[in-house]
Amino acid sequence: MRKRFQSEGSSSADSNQPISHDNPSQPPTKAPPPHRSPFVWLTLFVAIVYSSWTVYHYQYLSLPLPLTADQAGKRGFSEVQALNHVRALTELGPHSVGSDALNHAVQYVLSASEEIKKTAHWEVDVEVELFNAKSGANIMTGGLGGAGDCSSCVAVMLELARGVSQWAHGFKHSVIILFNTGEEEGLNGAHSFITQHPWSKTVRMAIDLEAMGGPNPWAIENFALVAKYPSGQIISQDLFSSGVIKSATDFQVYKELAGLSGLDFAYTDNSAVYHTKNDKVELLKPGSLQHLGENMLAFLLQIARSSDLSKSSAVEAEENAGQNRAIYFDILGTYLIVFRQHFSNLLNNSVIMQSLLIWVTSLIVGGYPAAISLALSSLSIILTWIFAVGLAVLVAFALPFLSSSPTPYIASPWLVFGLFAAPALVGALIGQYIGYLILQKYLSKVYSKRRQLSPIIQADVVKFDAERWLYKAGSVQWLVLLILGNYYKIGSTYLALVWLVPPAFAYGLLEATLSPALDYLGHSNWLLVMGLVVPILLSAGNFIRNPGSTPEWLGNVIVATFIAVVMCLTLVYLLSYVHLSGFLP
Repeated sequence: MRKRFQSEGSSSADSNQPISHDNPSQPPTKAPPPHRSPFVWLTLFVAIVYSSWTVYHYQYLSLPLPLTADQAGKRGFSEVQALNHVRALTELGPHSVGSDALNHAVQYVLSASEEIKKTAHWEVDVEVELFNAKSGANIMTGGLGGAGDCSSCVAVMLELARGVSQWAHGFKHSVIILFNTGEEEGLNGAHSFITQHPWSKTVRMAIDLEAMGGPNPWAIENFALVAKYPSGQIISQDLFSSGVIKSATDFQVYKELAGLSGLDFAYTDNSAVYHTKNDKVELLKPGSLQHLGENMLAFLLQIARSSDLSKSSAVEAEENAGQNRAIYFDILGTYLIVFRQHFSNLLNNSVIMQSLLIWVTSLIVGGYPAAISLALSSLSIILTWIFAVGLAVLVAFALPFLSSSPTPYIASPWLVFGLFAAPALVGALIGQYIGYLILQKYLSKVYSKRRQLSPIIQADVVKFDAERWLYKAGSVQWLVLLILGNYYKIGSTYLALVWLVPPAFAYGLLEATLSPALDYLGHSNWLLVMGLVVPILLSAGNFIRNPGSTPEWLGNVIVATFIAVVMCLTLVYLLSYVHLSGFLP
């Protein structure tokens, strides 16, 4: 049965003929609407930004209410009590090695520990020991001991010690609370304990409250089971392991000298005041100590009772190598997802093979025009990266000449969006549009050979076909990153997986099953919404973080490049929608 359109621009086509959008030489039987309102693209853009901010706010800014000593009870954790310790320690001034302030701080911790011993549950044996290293230590004249680095950690440990001292049932292991000095001066305190103290030979797991290091798979799984506010991202671990974050902490000593693994925690916000005189008690966010303390208390009680704690301390190489490495990330700071490297390999390989099979089949069916269209749409992605990074880096170089402060975003981190995100977005749009014009020109030549399409319908069909190819090129971008991350066994490769699978699934679902029942505008809008829900949920909190950097021109370039790369990665699907919105000519 054939149906003829008699209106201007109509053509003859088989209404029952299946349509493959991977083959540009095969025209659709019905031309889609020619334009999309510019407000649609703007609304989608605002919705994505607002959704990302909502995820970030819920995940990182919604902290538990600080508890008083009465509210926490004898066996709980009280932020109010911990803050009392923080204030007492910070009032002593900077605690440089060899200073009177450090001696006073040590005496304060010793006195607080003795008080904990006196008030401990009668069945709990609490030992307090002041250990002096036999070797000397470097003496610095200008050291800084701020509230966040790390009087807050000492305060949390004192409150944890008090809470643990009230639990007397089921412990199979001792809990050692180590307060050491000389961390900033060369990790001297941790080194002295590991090499000289007899208790070090009994340690099976290390937990550091001021570090990032290799997590023990068994430990992270147990932490996920009991933590009240589970929050953890392997992205931070990958950055630390790669050397991007130049830092050394006590955990490095525990790992390299004693072969210990375990868990490590660190504060990330307000990094501009790190190691400065401005690191004050007032900058500690209410609820942050409560968040850390309740999680750690639950975890300490869990492992102290466990009979599965490794009998050997030299387990780091075995646990973190090969198939046994832990991959972990949290969902809105509420659920912690943990799985091993071997499962990640199976999942990634499965997705990679299916994706490659789909693409190969599509290119075989589509033939030469489909291959060229894929190449040109991929070129659009490359141009997007070049222009986005280029403009952002250009602003980074120019910033010291235009501003009285070469790095104004250090004090106001959100300025990075105006300084670097805006030019990156403009650059991304320019690069995307140039690629779109090249792709559109090629598709016009392909469709011009099909005589059954009038010029008006042909122009509309070309535009929407170009949009489809640009959207699918976004999945190619993430597929390449998934392949590379899987090959090098990068833990945070899961992000490439979540940015590839849901958008591809939404595209396949709507194209293959629902498109006959939807007009193209509704179809395409739902495609974007469905495809981006999961990626935004799992990654928004990771990308929107306090950038903090050393005030050097190189810092500007690094931050600008990072912002531009994040925008190119996360906006790749949305950018394919801008060409029919009227924003661009």
